[in-house]
Amino acid sequence: MDDEAHISLEVYFGDMPDPRVTGRCDHKLIDIIIVAICAVLSGAETWDEVELFGEEREGWLKHFLELPNGIPSHDTFRRVFSLLDARMFQERFIGWVEQTFQVKREQVIAIDGKSVRGSQGQGKGCLHLVSAWATAEGVALGQRKVEAGENEIVAIPDLLADLYLKGSIVTIDAIGCQTEIAAQIIAKRADYVLALKTNQPKLHQDVVEWFAWAQQRDFRNVEHTYAQTVNKGHGRIEIRQCWAISDPRALEVLGHHEGWRKLTSLVMVQRERRRGDRSQTETAYFISSLPPDADRLLRAVRHHWRIENSLHWVLDVIFHEDDARLRIGHGAENFAILRRMVLNLLRRHPAKLSLKRKRFKAALDTDFLFELLTQV
Repeated sequence: MDDEAHISLEVYFGDMPDPRVTGRCDHKLIDIIIVAICAVLSGAETWDEVELFGEEREGWLKHFLELPNGIPSHDTFRRVFSLLDARMFQERFIGWVEQTFQVKREQVIAIDGKSVRGSQGQGKGCLHLVSAWATAEGVALGQRKVEAGENEIVAIPDLLADLYLKGSIVTIDAIGCQTEIAAQIIAKRADYVLALKTNQPKLHQDVVEWFAWAQQRDFRNVEHTYAQTVNKGHGRIEIRQCWAISDPRALEVLGHHEGWRKLTSLVMVQRERRRGDRSQTETAYFISSLPPDADRLLRAVRHHWRIENSLHWVLDVIFHEDDARLRIGHGAENFAILRRMVLNLLRRHPAKLSLKRKRFKAALDTDFLFELLTQV
């Protein structure tokens, strides 16, 4: 048991710099980190619950942790994680994901932001995080905090810089539709699909006008591809249509917009929702470095929304992240990393159970909890 636990976690987090005063610590930092991970796997959502878990499972934890002075108090957990360097914790999280999960290349990596609303208070705004999500495998790859007074445009390049992107398709909402971000993705030997809105007003206007002109001609003599998907369920029909233009006349017009590395395709997606006699249509525009393969581009756009349903929704509904009232130091950001670690471990385990039931089973069954903890 000792060797398995060591390989799974201590290799990646054992060298974390300890923010406490040397020689005055009753508990090893790696013990504090692993107890917290086990507790969150078992359903803990506060430092008080982390302490309670440790007290109830102290005998089991001592099979693979030293715990020279027993279980730390909730105040110790709170203080240590509020002081722990979130950037270094994040870097080790990314390294752990990269080596442990061996995420497949050539898949969609969605980048999107989320606020932890419960962290707001005491004269400061809530914590806002930009996350990266491997959509095919359902793995959280990393996160970056948006500093006070800044927006996601600053955090996104920092996050991309830490990720291995070669061969992947990076999708970002309109706030990330920036020439520098596109160039960074291409430099990392990946492709991009960037949502285009009025934050790039001239480029947006040119793309909208080009598609309007092409539609008037029913796309005759306009180099393009087309794809459509139809989904039915719960009394609703959803039709998505995608057109991807590679017409040199359009790209020549876009040549006036300097700095867009490897801009190859213009994309329009129309989504129509029908329920009974009601119908609603939305149109969205994108630019991409991918060839104008409408089917592939539509899949990339659809996969992007998995970060909302499979990461953000799960963090709020299963982990109650929005309700977390962690406001001291780096505590909220580091607990967010713990949640993403746990989510990855839960999704990786092959048991045919919901995420909620896996956490409940982990709380009841230490053998199952150890399986989750030591997956390779």
